[in-house]
Amino acid sequence: MRRFWIRLPFLPLSLFLLVAYLVLVPFVVKWLWAWTVPGLFPGAVREGLVARSISWFTAFKLALFLAILSAIVGIRRKG
Repeated sequence: MRRFWIRLPFLPLSLFLLVAYLVLVPFVVKWLWAWTVPGLFPGAVREGLVARSISWFTAFKLALFLAILSAIVGIRRKG
């Protein structure tokens, strides 16, 4: 029972960090996409081959994909 009370103060901090990650990372991905992609691929954006902007859900999926990819690369470097 004592261990539960030791971990209890860290629960709000953990929840705050999780929510901050789930909000800030897709925001940064969406902002970077809108800032870089139209400048890098103006012809493809003009022809509709590449999206000028992405949705929040797509930004979240892209952030999740990059997190998994970086975790795999990190595991391979350690091993």
